[in-house]
Amino acid sequence: MEKHTDNVIDTLQEFTSKPAPDVVTQPTALCSEVALFRIQLSSDWIYQDSPLPTKFAKLFASILHGIDGEHFLITPVEKVRVEVDDAPLLIVDYVKDETASGLTLRSSIGTEHYLATLNHLKLTDFGIYLPLERGLWGKLSRACYYNFVNEFNLPDDEEADA
Repeated sequence: MEKHTDNVIDTLQEFTSKPAPDVVTQPTALCSEVALFRIQLSSDWIYQDSPLPTKFAKLFASILHGIDGEHFLITPVEKVRVEVDDAPLLIVDYVKDETASGLTLRSSIGTEHYLATLNHLKLTDFGIYLPLERGLWGKLSRACYYNFVNEFNLPDDEEADA
C-alpha cells in the first residue's frame, strides 16, 4: 500500500512542478457558437435553461475567462461560450488588506479574488465593477456597494447631484 501511495505522491509532485498550460493563448477550438451557459443579472448560472447548483457554478467559474468582451469556459481541449447578462461575478463582501492597498473579494458563489489596487474600477449608472483575474469583472452587490462607497469616500448618486 505504501508503494502505491508513494506513486500517487510522486505523480502529484510531478504534475504540480510543471507550469499550467496557458489556455488563453493556446488555440482552443470553440465547441459551438451557441452559448450553453448563461450567467443571469442575479449571478445565477443557467445550463441549457436549467439552474446550475452553486457548487458547479463555483467549479466552472474557475475556468471562466473574459476575452474581448465575450466570456468563455476554457480548458486545454475545449472552449465553450457563456452568455453573461451583466457581470460574471457578483461581489457580496470584501476585506481590506492590512499591509497593502488591496482587497480580498468574495463572490455570491463563494469564490475569492484578490484585487491589488483600486486604480481600474468602473463606476457606471448600474454599479461599481472591479477588475478580476482572467479578464473578468465583478459587480458589487447593493449592500457591498454602499459599504464600499462609505469606506472609500466615493460620491454616490445623491451626493454627486448635490
